[in-house]
Amino acid sequence: MVDQHDTSQRRSSAWFGADGKVGFVHRSKMFNRGGQASMFDGRPVIGIANSASELAPCNAHLGQVAESVKRGVLMAGGVPLEFPTISLGETLMRPSAMLFRNLMAMDVEETLRANPLDGVILLGGCDKTVPAQVMGALSVDLPTIMVTGGPALNGRFRGESIGSGTHVWKFSEEVRAGRMSECEFRSAEACLSRSAGHCTTMGTASTMACVAEALGLSLPGSAVVPAVDAGRHRIAEQAGQRIVAMVEEDLAPSRVLDRRSFENAVRVNAAIGGSTNAVVHLLAMAGRAEVDLRLEDFDRLAADVPLLVDLMPSGRFLMEELHDAGGLPAVISELGDLLDRDALTVTGRTLGENCADAPNWRPDVVRPREGPLAEPGSHTAVLRGSLAPDGAVIKLSAASPHLTKHTGPALVFDTIEDYDAVKDSPDLPVTADTVLVVRNAGPVGYPGMPEIGNLAIPKALLDQGVDDMVRITDGRMSGTSYGTVVLHVAPEAACGGPLALLRTGDLVALDVSARRLDMDVSEAVLRERAAELPSGAAAHGRPERGSGWASLYRSHVTQADTGADLDFLIGRRGHAVPRRHL
Repeated sequence: MVDQHDTSQRRSSAWFGADGKVGFVHRSKMFNRGGQASMFDGRPVIGIANSASELAPCNAHLGQVAESVKRGVLMAGGVPLEFPTISLGETLMRPSAMLFRNLMAMDVEETLRANPLDGVILLGGCDKTVPAQVMGALSVDLPTIMVTGGPALNGRFRGESIGSGTHVWKFSEEVRAGRMSECEFRSAEACLSRSAGHCTTMGTASTMACVAEALGLSLPGSAVVPAVDAGRHRIAEQAGQRIVAMVEEDLAPSRVLDRRSFENAVRVNAAIGGSTNAVVHLLAMAGRAEVDLRLEDFDRLAADVPLLVDLMPSGRFLMEELHDAGGLPAVISELGDLLDRDALTVTGRTLGENCADAPNWRPDVVRPREGPLAEPGSHTAVLRGSLAPDGAVIKLSAASPHLTKHTGPALVFDTIEDYDAVKDSPDLPVTADTVLVVRNAGPVGYPGMPEIGNLAIPKALLDQGVDDMVRITDGRMSGTSYGTVVLHVAPEAACGGPLALLRTGDLVALDVSARRLDMDVSEAVLRERAAELPSGAAAHGRPERGSGWASLYRSHVTQADTGADLDFLIGRRGHAVPRRHL
């Protein structure tokens, strides 16, 4: 632990406390924006990792949040230094923001290690920016607080609340079914995003903000405060003050996060109806924290957790109402002994101490434990079987109960583009019993595991009034989506998983209660099919790598069941001061 009276032990002192030309160069350049010599008297130097970008609309306002963090750092006697990071905008990036999550984590990690920082505030908002920043910071292990950007104000269209993503999928299907005009559809666009901030539903951005708070990496109550609420800036200022104290206390993530923290996050994710994307992100974050978290833990740990939060896409309300109800502390309070309340947090207090007697002002939004939105068992379930030997997931709170035990013939597509080209064809050989399958959408196959899982219902079925069917993919699904969709099938098709051998017409059996996903194809037939695959195709290893970042990614990315991180990034590498260059 750092001696609070010996500031020479500060990491930043290796730069700013050095003698001779080395110290001269480091200090002198810092004077180019003003300042005083007292900046270098051993005060904690706090990095502000800012993912603000106009290419990531959810994060575009974070420059203002950074100013509030700086005020807090200065008030506490620290020196704030803001720096940019890569920013991943889910709405604009192609082929998938997930392709770049690990690149952003590398950016954060190496920037922290290479510079004179004693602690860091992470500023993120959009889906992948929060896990990416946390992953990088956990590998460095400096005192860290996550400050998220907050949700946008509720969308409003024709007098009703509409939710980010969720209503996009709903409205687009209404247009295809002829129940909504293209003009009405376009009119809704400007109504959905009324302010700065991330998605208003319990999609991945909201989920990961809540997960960061449940882990203990964010200040209590911070996850759900709207982006444009003055409370967002108070939280940022408080985080700036607190990170200075954390440096004094040497309270690094390795002292905050343990198995209990991740178990709490898994249970909270179930209680809020969180995104299936939280599974792959939490697995990756646990790998960086060197905590043994496995895919099956998401099913086992959530088995007795009821769904408490009535938010889209599983319920009725949006993030503004969750804020009105008391935010995540209200949820934690309702969960009671289902959480390990002794888990430490960045406040220096336990989760239980942070949320003791937290009020629930809207029991219609955060349901009491004795009257939940759904009983235990409505969480993200983990499936295994001949089609997914290493696992797959399904979000039960967003699925149709009558489809959770279903057998039907597969209709298989090798790419999402192949399916999209024919989904509106009246000649598509599909019935309500058909199991739609799109493969080669995993971490390696696409590459980057895109959010294509919520496949549009074929128009022929929409015209018959069918609004859900079993869909299977080795890709992901937006956290704002809904439907009976099996995701993250592992191993993926592009790496030789059984999904590569499935053919149209094969019977596929989904049995969620038994946690099974199987295909009715004999081992002998599967061996014959594997032998028929052309050289270099799925059964014989990874596809051609390509070049640039995609090449490195495809060569080293792990499968979804272990977090889809790069194999050489897993674990901590610490914050030892690099060798000087002068």
